[in-house]
Amino acid sequence: MRRVPHWSFVVGSLFLVSLPCLSQSDSVHTALDTTITAPLPSSDSLRLAATTQLALSDTLHYRPAKKPWVAVGLSAAVPGLGQIYNENYWKTPIIIGLGGYWISEWIKLNNNYKDFRDQYTGSIAPMTPNGNDTYRNLRDFYRDERDKFAWYLGALYFLNLVDAYVGASLFDFDVGSDLGLDGRMARKATATIRLRL
Repeated sequence: MRRVPHWSFVVGSLFLVSLPCLSQSDSVHTALDTTITAPLPSSDSLRLAATTQLALSDTLHYRPAKKPWVAVGLSAAVPGLGQIYNENYWKTPIIIGLGGYWISEWIKLNNNYKDFRDQYTGSIAPMTPNGNDTYRNLRDFYRDERDKFAWYLGALYFLNLVDAYVGASLFDFDVGSDLGLDGRMARKATATIRLRL
């Protein structure tokens, strides 16, 4: 049986220990350096390496096109304005329309609540100390419905802010076709599972 020299064992151990360190952020620089300094056999490989270097340098100095907190501030001031800032124009009429409908319902329910509250208060007399039960039930019903629409408005306002933040954060996210490193369409692999029963 052949014995492994001591120095190769030490070099192999150092290599295995350094693998986790290479997998962190330094691996991008190391891979970039090795790609650029390695001899390239063809012009296609050279173009691929230059594209890779450009893509990596762009990601290191990334600046988003839209600022999330500006979008949140605009939506906080006027609901739907952050969506206009994010160029999601179709969301603004939904937010304003739904909010306007719920505000009108809240106002109508609040007016009905006040009417039946006043009628119930007027029905309290020495002969009927508990007042009219119908007025009291209607007063409570309209109060509960009014409060429900207030919760709807609060949830819509909060979701408006969250949507503005997420829309600005994902503004630069590419949702187009899958592109390879050279800018051409990448091939997609599909898998099929068949079960026979």
